[in-house]
Amino acid sequence: MAKPHAVIVPHPAQGHMNPMLKLAKLLYLKGFYITFVNSEYNHNRLLRARGPSALDGLPGFKFAAVAEGLPAEVDGVETNVQEPYIHCDALLRETPLPFFKDFIDDLRSSTEVPPISCFVCDGNMTFPLKVAREIGVPCALFWTPSACGVLGYAYYRKLIERGLVPLKDESCLTNGYLNTVVDIPSMEGIRLWDLPHFVRTTDTEHIMFKFLMTEVEKAYNCSAIILNTIEELEHGVLDTLRTMFPPIYAIGPLNLVEKEQIPESSVLNSIGLNLWKEDLDCLAWLDKKEHNSVIYVNFGSVVRMSSRELVEFGWGLANSKQNFLWAIRPGLLGGESAVFPPEFEVEIKERGLLVGWTPQEKILRHPSVGGYLTHCGWNSVLESIVEGVPMICWPAWAEQYTNCWFLCKHWGLGMEITNVEKEEVERLVRELMVGENGKKIKAKAIEWKKIVEDAVTAPAGSSCVNFDNLINEQLGFRHEQITITAVKLRMLADDPTATKSWPSSIFKNDSNNSGLSSSSRNAQGGMGFGNFQSKKANVRLKYLYLADKVDIEDLTAEQRYLYASNEQFFKT
Repeated sequence: MAKPHAVIVPHPAQGHMNPMLKLAKLLYLKGFYITFVNSEYNHNRLLRARGPSALDGLPGFKFAAVAEGLPAEVDGVETNVQEPYIHCDALLRETPLPFFKDFIDDLRSSTEVPPISCFVCDGNMTFPLKVAREIGVPCALFWTPSACGVLGYAYYRKLIERGLVPLKDESCLTNGYLNTVVDIPSMEGIRLWDLPHFVRTTDTEHIMFKFLMTEVEKAYNCSAIILNTIEELEHGVLDTLRTMFPPIYAIGPLNLVEKEQIPESSVLNSIGLNLWKEDLDCLAWLDKKEHNSVIYVNFGSVVRMSSRELVEFGWGLANSKQNFLWAIRPGLLGGESAVFPPEFEVEIKERGLLVGWTPQEKILRHPSVGGYLTHCGWNSVLESIVEGVPMICWPAWAEQYTNCWFLCKHWGLGMEITNVEKEEVERLVRELMVGENGKKIKAKAIEWKKIVEDAVTAPAGSSCVNFDNLINEQLGFRHEQITITAVKLRMLADDPTATKSWPSSIFKNDSNNSGLSSSSRNAQGGMGFGNFQSKKANVRLKYLYLADKVDIEDLTAEQRYLYASNEQFFKT
């Protein structure tokens, strides 16, 4: 039997590509053939950054490139760099779709790869849903933000309906209006300020607001939703999302799952997607520092700051008298260069190190690191939680504000910078590293570290169970299993008493006669097959489990009879 073949489609931004690659590696370990589809521009950029053989892949793990349909420049601005507004406008118009269709046609006609079994696409890359429907394979969406961030986006339309968005005018940005508390289940007490920040608009046609609202709503048509989180961390939010969307699988933190399941000696570790070259010398600098004595500073791959903010952060760190390692990536100041006065260099000598792009997971794992000044991007948050590192939070983009709210108000893992002034930076850095409140946050970080480790411990950890269910229920189904589930669905959804008239051998290949796993039952309000909330839920389940075509040749004689008897059900 041919391997299942997953086509992986990441959003072309560093913070989306990294977790998608981790997921692809884990599917590869489960026996999947992987085709990983980068944007044409990023594919070429990776080759420049990592060398001409960087994307050679492995047997059964191949990289490919598809054009985005963007011009080289728009109004003098280069389009194919990580410019979110231009990318998202293009995705709203689905400009990559014809190029992706052509690519999939070529892939399906190839005799060198197994038939395509499924698509796994970034939640911000929903255009492949159309292609998946056309060729009859399931398409799961991998949302790389936090579950709480996704719930914030999912409420964008409701905020419009409630008259909270758009803002009446720009005075609402400063007059206290953003402190308005919003009623969202599992987010009691959250303010407009704490929601993904594109709500701060006077125009609901704003590219990012419209794009994210639209992309989240398209998820109603996918086969399943994957989240890089754990049940224990975001259980309330996950429960809320499961009343709104197709089956949701929390399978993270993928950085820890990857570490646990892929040995250091594995050739899989040679595959990476960093768009910038990493500075590895900083690890030797850390080796010379005392345990828990260094605060790591990194504001991610997208956030930009002003020169004033850079200087205020710099002097706050210097005046704290704490050791610090600061990653200042290219583009952090837009087109400007990061320049500090000579006296700053003198002040931080031996205590501070400024570098470019860093191997962040290795840094947070280093025993000398005792704190993290972060932008609250979800990958960074998870990497910090995994290593038990407490945080100082400075959100600046998208759902980072929502992550910050949960980190500081609910999970006890951080403290927030509200004003970028050197005095506040200095105070918070000292408090986190040597203060009493910092000790409490550190203790809480150690507690969460243990909870996360348990979640990824096989076989009973919640993320392990969910990952296996994702494969068995959504991505790795054989047609025979689909047929059995479909028959069960018909019996239990349309006529619960019909089970008495069907032979028990129908279930001979199904070890769990209860139907769906807990994650899928929760998607229908925890009711299972026999008690649907609505006809819409019934139709949704039908679509989710019958998106793949039934291959008659793969069925037993008995199953062929069941299929023929219920052919109309399968096709509707």
